[in-house]
Amino acid sequence: MPSAEPLSPQAPPAPATAPKPPEPPSRRRGRPASLSPYAFLVPFFTLFAAFGIFPLLYTAYVSLYRAELQTPGELEWRGLGNYTALFTDPFFWTALRNTFTIGVLSTVPQLLMALGLAHVLNYRLRARTFFRTALLLPYATSVAAASLIFAQLFGHDFGLINRLLDLVGIHPVDWQNGTAASQVAVSTIVVWRWTGYNALIYLAGMQTIPAELYEAAEVDGASRWRQFLHVTLPGLRPTIVFTSIVSTIGATQLFGEPLLFEGSVSGGISHQYQTLGLYLYEQGWGFFHLGRAAAIAWVMFLLIVVLVGANAWAARRRSRKEAGR
Repeated sequence: MPSAEPLSPQAPPAPATAPKPPEPPSRRRGRPASLSPYAFLVPFFTLFAAFGIFPLLYTAYVSLYRAELQTPGELEWRGLGNYTALFTDPFFWTALRNTFTIGVLSTVPQLLMALGLAHVLNYRLRARTFFRTALLLPYATSVAAASLIFAQLFGHDFGLINRLLDLVGIHPVDWQNGTAASQVAVSTIVVWRWTGYNALIYLAGMQTIPAELYEAAEVDGASRWRQFLHVTLPGLRPTIVFTSIVSTIGATQLFGEPLLFEGSVSGGISHQYQTLGLYLYEQGWGFFHLGRAAAIAWVMFLLIVVLVGANAWAARRRSRKEAGR
């Protein structure tokens, strides 16, 4: 038998090469990859420029001209003439005063009631979900429906409010023609619509406060009122500042409630509850003075900036004062 040939030694396997790590996206795709996050912001800024910045700048441009609604293409340079005529108009100062009065009458009770409702709903109550949902029903109601219903409630002859006042021996109140009474009536509509909305915001802020703070305060013997003053309010300070700013902006731009309360652009027979929003509408679409209406819009914008800045400054100063204690 032939002898078997010796097996030839096999060559050792070649070492496997380590895989090359992938290049980062910025190197693999070049410059455009670093710009991709900004591409997602383009639609927002495009719409904001078209419907926010451009109308604001164009309104400032029109406010320097004499522009009438009948002939919008014919502009006559006036410079600051629209602003001068505005500040010499007594109805402008009446509207400004009414805006401030109605804003205070609606904002302060609204936020106080919202804070109290949120504090009650923060405890473990039965049917909490039902009550929280019910708080949003006034906010979900249209301003037209709410204003028309309240106009019937505050009616002079057949209104429910005067009927209730008559039961306790109080003479009927002329809610639509009296200055103070009409402003209280309009403020009531605003309070009814926005209290529940702000209460839910406060409730969401209260639920972010750690429960350990309340437990420590209870161990120290603090009552619920003192817990509310020294735990809840400090924890809600950013939320309170936010609601105060939003309510201030809404009060400055108040339009639907006073317009539909009686259906008059002038805000009553003696302009007793005409706000800046109604005054702007009256000048622009009642008297056809688009240039003066644009000037009013810019005055309202600057007023909002000043009021919001004052709120932010007061909140920041209080925070610094408490931090320095």
